[in-house]
Amino acid sequence: MNRLFEIIYILLNKKTVTAGELAAHFSVSTRTIYRDVDTLSLAGIPVYTEKGKGGGISLLPEFVLNKSILSEQEQQEILSALQGLSSVKTAETDQVLRKLSTVFNKSAADWLEVDFSDWSFSNGSAFQDFKTAILEHKLVEFDYYSSYGEKTSRRVEPLQLWFKSKAWYVKGFCLTRQDVRTFKLTRVKNLRLTEEPFGQRDLLESPPNPGPAKHQKQDVELRIKIAPEMAYRVYDEFHEDLIEKQPDGSFIVETIWQEDDWVYGSILSYGEYIEVLEPERIREIIKEKALKTAKKYE
Repeated sequence: MNRLFEIIYILLNKKTVTAGELAAHFSVSTRTIYRDVDTLSLAGIPVYTEKGKGGGISLLPEFVLNKSILSEQEQQEILSALQGLSSVKTAETDQVLRKLSTVFNKSAADWLEVDFSDWSFSNGSAFQDFKTAILEHKLVEFDYYSSYGEKTSRRVEPLQLWFKSKAWYVKGFCLTRQDVRTFKLTRVKNLRLTEEPFGQRDLLESPPNPGPAKHQKQDVELRIKIAPEMAYRVYDEFHEDLIEKQPDGSFIVETIWQEDDWVYGSILSYGEYIEVLEPERIREIIKEKALKTAKKYE
């Protein structure tokens, strides 16, 4: 069956090819090739042969493989999906896209460009290494830095790559912790693919382990005022239902975030264009951090 399909693919690309060329390509006899041609004809594939100089085996010009397999809409959906997958910059996806475009007799419209990484992302090799490990079911080892700066060595059975909230993650079964964990790719260091295989695990629906209790984050209700100069960030980072525009052009935003250093850093990243109105405790924390920063420039 694989040989029959590849014969069709070759004919779609080369238009006409001799039985001898096909026999040499597949390491079979020309008699076998002619039997394959008969099989394809009986299956309804319009393949024919011409004798003499310039002759050979061909398909009718108007034939495209999909007519007996996929509708026009299904072809387009497949090509569109592959176009989207090419955003992860894998050579395999581009190759499949080119082949199916030929099989479907369609040009692959370059209608979509997606780049999931931010401008500072520099761990692209980790993405490809994790992808290889997932597909080949190979164990990986790496050093990992938590959001609290703690370094640990991990042995992981990688199961799935995630893109969530502007960052790439890998989900896997951590042999070190004996549980399903999620790791941010930018915090993965010294990644090593091993040759140790692992079995199939049906754990993709399991929620990530939140980690030790000391690292539990508490929700905090924030009420902040943001200056008009930061309007582009306001609408990028907050849902419109949380935003109340003021007569002077500023914005009052009420939101709930998990309190940690990321929250403080996000607030401070607005510089002079933000003010924490509530709660008072967060207001004091931001004030203290801003003063410490200012002292470094005195």
